[in-house]
Amino acid sequence: MIHARKLTRRFTARRETVDAVRGLDLDVERGQLVAVLGPNGAGKSTSLRMLTTLLPPTSGTATVAGSDIRADPAGVRARIGYVGQRSSAGETFRVHDELVTQGLAYGLSRAAARRRAEEMLDLLDLRAMAKRTPGTLSGGQRRRLDIAIGLVHQPDLLFLDEPSTGLDPQNRANIWEHVRRLREQYGTTIVLTTHYLEEADTMAERVVIIDSGRIIADGTAEALKSDLAGDSVTVTTASEPEALLAADVGACFGDTTRETTTVRVKVKLADTALPEFLRALAEKDVRVVTATSARPTLDDVFLALTGRSLREEEAAA
Repeated sequence: MIHARKLTRRFTARRETVDAVRGLDLDVERGQLVAVLGPNGAGKSTSLRMLTTLLPPTSGTATVAGSDIRADPAGVRARIGYVGQRSSAGETFRVHDELVTQGLAYGLSRAAARRRAEEMLDLLDLRAMAKRTPGTLSGGQRRRLDIAIGLVHQPDLLFLDEPSTGLDPQNRANIWEHVRRLREQYGTTIVLTTHYLEEADTMAERVVIIDSGRIIADGTAEALKSDLAGDSVTVTTASEPEALLAADVGACFGDTTRETTTVRVKVKLADTALPEFLRALAEKDVRVVTATSARPTLDDVFLALTGRSLREEEAAA
């Protein structure tokens, strides 16, 4: 099996596209699971469409799985799988036949296509649905079929555009279980977009945040949260004068904000900073009513970078 060693992307979307990509420069190493985050209109889906040769860039270059998207689009398509936001399965073929037909379309022999179809039925837990048509499947089952169709030719690299959007929490978890199994069994490189911050936080080895067509953050979820958002400790005092004193003490630990009797301090490690902060307050005879610590989220990272909440942007879309 050929692996995608490096994907290099420097490209700009056509002016008439809704999602304007103003220039990305990104390498993805073999075997990585990379989540691309950003609000609607940031350029996530446009980027995937260009990398999968569905949309030609107006400038720049991209090498995907060893082939140039301009010079050798057929070579790119032969080595990648792509699962878009809409279902790719037809309505009249049975699930097993759909998978075999897809394998034949990629140049597999009939025997190889049948063998791969059988493997995909087992890998994506579709065996019981093999003789059913896609129209009779649930949303989660159809999404698993979409992934199976994208994998039937055993690609080096799989692109997933919003793979769990519209699914209930149980089916979302089920999709991710199969994605994890896919990586364990085949070591497939996966690049995906998602609206769900928790998915990117817990599942992806690397998170890329795009805003207004540009990369504004790139790294592991933990590194981004630590470097760009930071932990916080929050205390509520018995009186406002004590809160003023608590804010003065908090300034020794990190950036501090106060609202009436509530004081919030950004710190490096909340678990160790909170007890130290409380001891310092006790020495000043500050009466603490409540005390909490919090780890940042990827939404906090986006907020720190842009001044906007990614969750609010998506909810308003």
